[in-house]
Amino acid sequence: MSAASEKSAPLWLIAISILLPTSFSCLATSATNVAVPHIAGYFGATVDEANWVITSYMIANACLILMTGWLENLFGRKNFLKIFISIFTIGSLICAMAPNLNIMVAGRLIQGIGGGPMTPIAQAILLSAFPFEKRSVAMSLFGIAVMIFAILGPTFGGFIVDNADWQWIYLINIPVGILSIALVHSNIDELEERKKIDKIDFPGMVSLVLWLISMQVVLDKGQQYNWFDCAWISWLAGFSACCLSFFIVWELEYKNPLINLRIFKDKNFFTGTLLSASVNMIVFSTIVLLPQYMQSIMGYTAMISGLALAPRIISSVIMIILINPLMRIIDNRLLIALGFFFLGITTIMFMNVNLMVSFNYIAIPNILMGVGIILIFVPVSSLVLGTLPKSELSNGASLHNLCKCTTMAVVASIASTLVARHSQMHQVFLVKHLSVYNLIFQRKLLGLLHSFSSFDIYSHTKANYHLYKSLLVQSKLIAYSDVFEIFAFIAFMLIPFAFLLNVKKNKQN
Repeated sequence: MSAASEKSAPLWLIAISILLPTSFSCLATSATNVAVPHIAGYFGATVDEANWVITSYMIANACLILMTGWLENLFGRKNFLKIFISIFTIGSLICAMAPNLNIMVAGRLIQGIGGGPMTPIAQAILLSAFPFEKRSVAMSLFGIAVMIFAILGPTFGGFIVDNADWQWIYLINIPVGILSIALVHSNIDELEERKKIDKIDFPGMVSLVLWLISMQVVLDKGQQYNWFDCAWISWLAGFSACCLSFFIVWELEYKNPLINLRIFKDKNFFTGTLLSASVNMIVFSTIVLLPQYMQSIMGYTAMISGLALAPRIISSVIMIILINPLMRIIDNRLLIALGFFFLGITTIMFMNVNLMVSFNYIAIPNILMGVGIILIFVPVSSLVLGTLPKSELSNGASLHNLCKCTTMAVVASIASTLVARHSQMHQVFLVKHLSVYNLIFQRKLLGLLHSFSSFDIYSHTKANYHLYKSLLVQSKLIAYSDVFEIFAFIAFMLIPFAFLLNVKKNKQN
């Protein structure tokens, strides 16, 4: 089926119609992260309780991502888009008007249900609408909607919570949702070829939902309950593994599966999904850890910590403009390898953060990271589905984005756990220096005693507390450096995998 037969509207209008709701669904994923303390304070909850605002969205998002192709065939493309954009808009309204945290979590769950399918369906529509020679343009536009808006999230969220009510993070989605429905109705046509839905794959659907929910609860509560030292965490992790195993076996053997897992046999799809998930892992780890570092250690506000990430947006936009000519004259696999090199270098630069670094020191690696993100994201997005037949594009895009979404959920938990555990480990190593036999410690202690003794009888207690607080800060700082070192190593290890991709055009497309 040609692009012209699929849609008579201009390509730029198709792109705007599908990428507008997609960009704001991606923005909703990361903008909430910096607002969690404000949401917790507004509802009188703890930060751990308020984290369910993030968790509920990710659970719903992941569940719906994998059902995208199946639901598209069930409802038809146009009805499918209008239904789920409406659900996303309603969820945003509930979040903005929520009177308590439980309603807020329910609103985020609804918002996640509506936003989940947006990314895979946008990728599938753009790849099928644009001719092969213009796929790099399509994926550049897709990169703006997905990666740049996701990166913009902390900056946007920080600006909102520091200058207005946090509810505006969700209120902005309402007019966007209404406009998106009108654009979809006018410019997106139904698929000419739709698979007939004979039976609903209830076992596959239920096992998928149970796996994702149980996995997310384990990841969200694992550190709080000391992981597998807690009996119910262990049982729930086992249950999650069983649900995943059942889902894989069932989808491979069932006649009308919810998702076709056999497309992993396609080398480009498997390798591209591995590389995309890894990019998400490295990038999302910095989106999670850098604001935490800047707010908890450097004392930055939410807005300033978000602005520190903003330079990667500028470099990403510049690279979006340059990437198409580069992809035409340079082997795309070389661009991807160079992108991972940039990610490795920038993550190494984050390893050297300390209490004396300036705002510019954090901004410069973010500029280089923006370059690396686009060097990887656009070529991989063009190649990962390029060898699949058009009938499998929605299915492949759904499975591809599920892997990326699941990786984000896992890395958010693992990164926070590594920081906490390494911080405790370094406390053990550093505390031995707080000794009467350490002359540097003694001089520092005497200096503090002299500062406090003139007006406080508890000067010795205050001096020891001040030094112990410094120890905690330093141990946490070293822990962040350790975690960045791990992700830098992963980035460099992935460079050779770029050359496993096939850059030749598939005749089926």
